[in-house]
Amino acid sequence: MTLSAIDLSHGFDDGDVLSDVSLSVEPGEAVTIVGPSGTGKTTLLRLLGMFHPPESGTVRWRNEDVWRLSEDDRLGVRRRVSMVFQEPSLFNAPVEQNVTYGRRVRQTWSKRVRATVTRTLGSRTAMEGIDSDVTAALETVGLADKLGQNALSLSGGEAQRVAFARALATDPEILLLDEPTSNLDPQNTAVIEEAIADARRRGLGVVVATHDMHQAERISDRVGVLLDGTIIETGPPEQVFDSPDDDRTRQFVAGELMY
Repeated sequence: MTLSAIDLSHGFDDGDVLSDVSLSVEPGEAVTIVGPSGTGKTTLLRLLGMFHPPESGTVRWRNEDVWRLSEDDRLGVRRRVSMVFQEPSLFNAPVEQNVTYGRRVRQTWSKRVRATVTRTLGSRTAMEGIDSDVTAALETVGLADKLGQNALSLSGGEAQRVAFARALATDPEILLLDEPTSNLDPQNTAVIEEAIADARRRGLGVVVATHDMHQAERISDRVGVLLDGTIIETGPPEQVFDSPDDDRTRQFVAGELMY
């Protein structure tokens, strides 16, 4: 397993959020976490993204407990994982600078590597290497023509697509997506879903948190149902939604559970 959570429990001052949650994602696989708002989907993504350690349980990267690694080694693992939040949080700067920001922060293109490439190939070629990655990420979300436009002038759907491109530009192995199409129109939703499919085709593992069960059916290899802080059922979408093993899943899918 590339990235996995094993028996994670985590809470805040007002009570437990997650209890004994286990989940994994493999290269080229899309795993969707479905559940109502407030059940812990975002908290689970943040734990998988190593933003903070769980109170109990483990997060593993290729069977190594990430919180037992040295700080430098854990940072190296974190750079293989990118998260797209529900709010895109773009800067007052051109789209290109927004997309390259993650690369600069993570030092994906470090000064040392850039200097080596520049000495070997020349500065123009070195910059073209950066530009081609940014352009490719923006092409994936259909915004290559917006490279020089100020990001704050974009529509909400375009802004979310830029945030997705920013995550892709860091060259991750795992994408964590928190409600990536909430409040988007059908056209922008379709672009994001196709970008998820493209990421899977290129071998990325994708974990998506959503309350949209129809979306989960469209994009998932596996679905995990998160209710009351616990994953009560996992499986292929057709099994989970059409013939669930747990009656609570059936009630959730049928809209019979009130939250």
